[in-house]
Amino acid sequence: MSAAAPMHTYSRVAIALHWAIALMILSLVGFGFLMTQEWMPNRFAIYQWHKSFGILVLVLSLFRLIWRLGHKPPPLPSDMKTWEVAAAKVTHIGFYVLMIAMPLLGWAMVSASKLPIENKLFYLIPLPDLPGVTPSDALTDRFKLLHEIGAKLILLLFVLHVGGALKHHFVAKDGTLARMIPALRR
Repeated sequence: MSAAAPMHTYSRVAIALHWAIALMILSLVGFGFLMTQEWMPNRFAIYQWHKSFGILVLVLSLFRLIWRLGHKPPPLPSDMKTWEVAAAKVTHIGFYVLMIAMPLLGWAMVSASKLPIENKLFYLIPLPDLPGVTPSDALTDRFKLLHEIGAKLILLLFVLHVGGALKHHFVAKDGTLARMIPALRR
């Protein structure tokens, strides 16, 4: 490890939220792909799971944002280049924006749909239409396009985030990845 290795990890709550939301987002991307494939059996169920986990990501992301505002993260290595610090900040802000915007766009899309489908989270909890969104094919198409663009942006941020984490672990060897995976600390 370099002399600039961070000495602290994220809190257990922050780590749990990070990994839970990350796994759900990756699952949502997979669900999103599968539910658009004509050959996929039981697409309706996949749509319902996609909506359920999307709203769960929204709730957990809002909680995570509130948690983050009250709990300072461990410092970045002091020897990081200015552009690396900026890239890390932009990536994290981008994730927060998309973790909140994507479920809201999906919710707006199903709320604008003219299809008479009752939405129930995990087949149990009724999901009302998003307030202020009226049924409209044009709105549905607009929200769908924005949701698809957001999915591509999330994948781009994911590649940047994982690439940066692996660079810090294997190239810089500065302990940055151990902040989110404490078992990596030596």
